[in-house]
Amino acid sequence: MRQQMGGPQFGSAMAPGHPHAQPHVIQQHPGGPANASWTTQFTVRSNDVNPHKTRNIILLIAGILLTAALGIALFFIILFQSIAFSGVGFVILLLSGIPLVAIIGTVLLLDRWKPQPFLLMASCVLWGAVASVVITLVGQLIFGVAAFALTGIDTSSPVISAVVMAPVFEETAKTVFLVVIVLAARKFFEGPLDGFMYGSLIGAGFAFTENLLYLNSAYADAQAGGLIALFFVRCVMSPLLHSSFTALAGLSIGFAARRGKWWMALLMWVPGLIAGMLLHAAWNGAASLPLSGVMSLIVMLAMSLIIAVLWWSTAFFLWYRETKTARESLMRYAGAGWLTEEEARMLGTWSGRRAGRRWAQGPARGHMKAMIRVAASLPSVRDRVEAGVGGPAEKEYEVFLLNRLVAERRSMMRAMGLPAQ
Repeated sequence: MRQQMGGPQFGSAMAPGHPHAQPHVIQQHPGGPANASWTTQFTVRSNDVNPHKTRNIILLIAGILLTAALGIALFFIILFQSIAFSGVGFVILLLSGIPLVAIIGTVLLLDRWKPQPFLLMASCVLWGAVASVVITLVGQLIFGVAAFALTGIDTSSPVISAVVMAPVFEETAKTVFLVVIVLAARKFFEGPLDGFMYGSLIGAGFAFTENLLYLNSAYADAQAGGLIALFFVRCVMSPLLHSSFTALAGLSIGFAARRGKWWMALLMWVPGLIAGMLLHAAWNGAASLPLSGVMSLIVMLAMSLIIAVLWWSTAFFLWYRETKTARESLMRYAGAGWLTEEEARMLGTWSGRRAGRRWAQGPARGHMKAMIRVAASLPSVRDRVEAGVGGPAEKEYEVFLLNRLVAERRSMMRAMGLPAQ
């Protein structure tokens, strides 16, 4: 048993002599300390049924149908692209996919603290790559015909198309899916980091399809030379543009989604959408300036560098903020008697999680991983409960998670051959 004492501390059974150990912590958790007033918001009872189960099933079916439809559409786009230009189309496909793969990889890294459903993240990419492109093209066509018929304005002119039409229709088509997520699946849209990730994935999907179209055109006009030049400008020099534009709406919605009512999350779509449109218009406007080739490249490179620095800085700031907030929330649960302080620190830090997974052996490791997943979900649920979002069902869901945390902890201790309180 002595080799186990160096691992994570789990209640009095794991650390009987530890100065911060809380004896009989599991027996104490229903009431919690007298000063933990927030525990009085719900009545603790045995709850083994997820109150969101029916809603989760409906969302799962809708997500599968949407992802399947968009996936099939993207498959035919890729198939057509692969056989185009006598085999060169496959090369164009690979070149267009480089920034998409890089952005997806980065988002998956950011998502490690509390992984969101893979199906939802895949649907974001597919929405950007297929649905938003179709909505943009159809919307621009209808608006262009109507505008010309009513006012005589030709919206297909280069300046109007690039600086007005593209930002307005593209950003609206991309970010409307963020609104769908926050209204239909609020529990998976828990803050600015989630909005940032979803927006970045939608933008990356849109950029992938747009890159296919532009690289195809470049090869058709100037063969290999034009293809290489445009690949450098779009995929190497400025791969984060669409992800950055769309992420702005994700951020604004995310800040409201953490603690605001549904109408506040919907309302906060507007400032993020406008900010994305303005940044998009600024980029396209700068690209349309009558500058020499070298000067235009310098301007584009400078703007792209600024956008990239802001995107990366925002990503890792939100990542750090998310883990810090989670640790603080878990310490509150410790104060209420659901965890010991050692457990809260273990479940609320990267190093603690790694130590916990190393310590748990055999079947106990699965229970440890389940504890980590549950603990990662609790802080955002507590935010919604305190904000009054979700009503009684959200409070029941918190109790469900807390009881599951206790059950997984007890099973883990038994699997390690230790007394389970």
